[in-house]
Parts: sequence; C-alpha cells; structure tokens
Amino acid sequence: MKINKRILNIGLLVTSLTGYLEWGGGNQTFLWQAEWNVLLQFFFNPEQAAHPFTLIPMLGQILLIISLFSPKYFRLLTVSGIVCISLLLYFMFAISLLGMNTKILLSTLPYVVLSIWALLLQRRA
Repeated sequence: MKINKRILNIGLLVTSLTGYLEWGGGNQTFLWQAEWNVLLQFFFNPEQAAHPFTLIPMLGQILLIISLFSPKYFRLLTVSGIVCISLLLYFMFAISLLGMNTKILLSTLPYVVLSIWALLLQRRA
C-alpha cells in the first residue's frame, strides 16, 4: 500500500495537537490549547514562553508545515519534525504508562503509532 507522504505529514500534525495534559490541582488542557496560549504569551512575555518543551515541538510542527508546502518532498524536514515533536509526545506517552493515565495514553497513542510508521516508511524510501 502506497500512501502519500504529505497526507502522512498532515496526520502527524493533527495527532500532535491532540495530546492531552493533566497536572495537579485539577488542571488539564489539550496541546493545541497550550500552544495557542504559548503563542499569545510569546508576544507579550517572551521570557516566560521560551521553554524547550514548548519551543522544540513547535519547531517540529513548523518543519512539517514547511515540508507540506514545499514543491519537492524533503525527507530531512519530515524526520526532523517528527523528532522534535516526539520529544514531548513520547515523554507524555511514557508518563501516561507510568502513571496509568488512560486519557493521556489514548491522546498520545495516535501520534506514537503514526510517527513510528512514518519513520519506517522514511527508512524504506
């Protein structure tokens, strides 16, 4: 089965935004909400928004977007984007396994499966 790599990149982008976070005090958010807040905060208070766990995954998403709109498919952009996003989402996945949190596990599982599949396809190409 041959899949369009651009469609795979779109899937990676969408699944990277659906991650779910919970932390003390009843706080919870989805990654797309957290990223939106970080982007808004970046314009008003960049020192608070600048953290590796927020900036590196966003860089990965930007790389995937660039590879989507570039006229030629660049494997390096896709792999770099996957690695950057995976720093956060694989960490969330591991935490969900350790803490037995099914909400976080189910929210990160699509990205984990899709990223592994994408990397295997990149390896074959």
